[in-house]
Amino acid sequence: MDTLTLSHRAISQEASPDYHALNAMLNLYDEGGRIQLEKDREAARQYFRHHVNESTVYFRNLKERLDCLVAEGYYESEVLDQYTPDFLEDLFGSAYARKFRFPTFLGAFKFYTTYALKTFDGNRYLERFEDRVCMVALTVARGDERFARDLVDEIMSGRFQPATQIFLNAGKKQRGELSSCFLLRVEDNLESVGRAVNSALQLSKRSAGVALSLSNLREMGAPIKKMQNQSAGVVPVMKMLEDAFSYAHQLGVRQGAGAVYLHAHHPDILRFLDTKRENADEKVRIKTLSLGIIIPDITFELAKNNDDMYLFSPMDVARVYGVPFTEISVTEKYWEMVANPRIGKKKIKARDFFQIVAEIQFESGYPYLVFEDTVNRENPVAGRISMSNLCSEILQVNEASKLNDDLSYAHVGKDISCYLGSLNIAAAMDSPDFGKTVEMSVRALTSVSDLSSVTCAPTAVRGNAESHAIGLGQMNLHGYLARERIFYGSDEAIDFTNIYFYTVTYHALRTSNQLAIERGERFKGFENSKYATGKYFDKYTEAEWRPVTDKVASLFKHAGIRIPTRQDWQALKASVMAHGIYNQNLQAVAPTGSISYINHSTSSLHPIVSKIEIRKEGKIGRVYYPAAYLTNENREYYQDAYELGPEKIIDTYAAATQHIDQGLSMTLFFRDTATTRDINRAQIYAWRKGIKSIYYVRLRQMALEGTQVQGCVSCAV
Repeated sequence: MDTLTLSHRAISQEASPDYHALNAMLNLYDEGGRIQLEKDREAARQYFRHHVNESTVYFRNLKERLDCLVAEGYYESEVLDQYTPDFLEDLFGSAYARKFRFPTFLGAFKFYTTYALKTFDGNRYLERFEDRVCMVALTVARGDERFARDLVDEIMSGRFQPATQIFLNAGKKQRGELSSCFLLRVEDNLESVGRAVNSALQLSKRSAGVALSLSNLREMGAPIKKMQNQSAGVVPVMKMLEDAFSYAHQLGVRQGAGAVYLHAHHPDILRFLDTKRENADEKVRIKTLSLGIIIPDITFELAKNNDDMYLFSPMDVARVYGVPFTEISVTEKYWEMVANPRIGKKKIKARDFFQIVAEIQFESGYPYLVFEDTVNRENPVAGRISMSNLCSEILQVNEASKLNDDLSYAHVGKDISCYLGSLNIAAAMDSPDFGKTVEMSVRALTSVSDLSSVTCAPTAVRGNAESHAIGLGQMNLHGYLARERIFYGSDEAIDFTNIYFYTVTYHALRTSNQLAIERGERFKGFENSKYATGKYFDKYTEAEWRPVTDKVASLFKHAGIRIPTRQDWQALKASVMAHGIYNQNLQAVAPTGSISYINHSTSSLHPIVSKIEIRKEGKIGRVYYPAAYLTNENREYYQDAYELGPEKIIDTYAAATQHIDQGLSMTLFFRDTATTRDINRAQIYAWRKGIKSIYYVRLRQMALEGTQVQGCVSCAV
């Protein structure tokens, strides 16, 4: 036990001039006008030599290390006790035999500052990358040695990367939950509001990100117990939630973060948006809480016709229709509600609404947008989707709860938790068995879902137990395209995106169907889904999906990846209709941040923001990161997101969206000459292309001024 106290030299958060200076040379061209990429690789080596190696606790052998870390309360003995000592020796040995090296300085820096296990005083490292990978695999495999081996292979190869909450916490004794985020409903009563604030505190402490729907709350000035002008509306609830997230964080490792969503036709919508204005009164200004709005098709139609836009009292809607406001399709009931004198309403100009949204996005990047009718048309399961999460890619149904006066549950509703991980598209295309890579990833995330039970949120426990929902995502699209000499947003790039996601979707559903057969269980409500009727499969069985460009056809042929045929889909359809699928939801593309750096990938499906990205990392200051697969010979293929503009991004995401059951976190980038009209045009284009949601809006001047706008701390992982 004395091993951990042999040295107390603190981990310095300040960079050695050697590796910091070497990394900074990425931002300087050499005399021949070439990017000095080799300097960053040398910086990573120097970081290990002069920092990591000197700050690591060493043990004589694996047994001593594991015994010590369990005894000292660093590792969960329950995880390791599922395996024999010989197997553990072999698994860790095989991981180290791969001779893994971080290809970039930022990748190594991110891993050791964020993910690696440290002594409780924060002074020494207790893990290397191989150790973290093995502990994740051992936790997720739950005693299945073959599964653990396969998962180590997928992660060490870079093909699959679990999201931060899994990769950071799995196997550790002192840890947060494995869920990346939670989505909670709030109903129109004080008991539900109180429970929501408490849940925000408890879940933020355990798992970073929580989103809440406020659309059912009565508006400012609405009556309470028939007394007029009593309700304070949604803004005070937002302030309470913001304070809760600021107070509760995950052991200082990750800050609490929250988001709130409001329907566009809620009477408080303009007050809601005004909380993000730079000149807003401090009493109402929202600084750290993320904002999202739910927009139905009717809102776009009203704006097109330059009509008024009516905002409806949620309390009156619930009284008239007998269900909460979020259970109503505003597009379907709009004119009926306009004509109903029992429903309180006020009106604004629809075009003014979109103008205000664009103005706020100009100032803050918010709000996120969720296109309600697009989402629900494409939803394959029964129920309505009425909100999203902190990164706008989780789109699942939920169910209201009923609470007693003491805040106990009269009826436990159904809320949502997110279990995320991403494939590295380039590494997956290089996989010796593409189908197995997808399968192992789905099985891994499903196992994490099965492992999790957050008792402080009974609604999330019920939702997870019944749905087994996961979110398999993707990253490194731009890196792969550039490696293969394809321009982002080109016809070949769109063709690849389409066929790639088509193929992933087949293998994800095949795996979920196999899980249902193996376990004799399918997600609750399967019988009412488009999977059960077979309707979901029509688009795949009624037409043949093949590459339309020779380049993409050759990429799949060269990689040895078989593209599913109509016959494959017909056979899968029959099996699913007979046996079901285990997971209610399977895919969601998160923005990916930290895991992209440690995996050396470009973020999500986005184009790069710069060939050499500049980040501010704590006390170390500026750190430079080269785009994945960037060389001095292929630089022309790395057009940045601001140069490309929003339409090519939307086209790319639209190609992927048609195959994904949930959403994709899509940020739009604009040049510094952009106007609010340009933003509105992009919103309309995205809506018409079938995009389900829009994450942030970014303007070029933000990047030029050095503003580092942090993404979602739960999913931008």
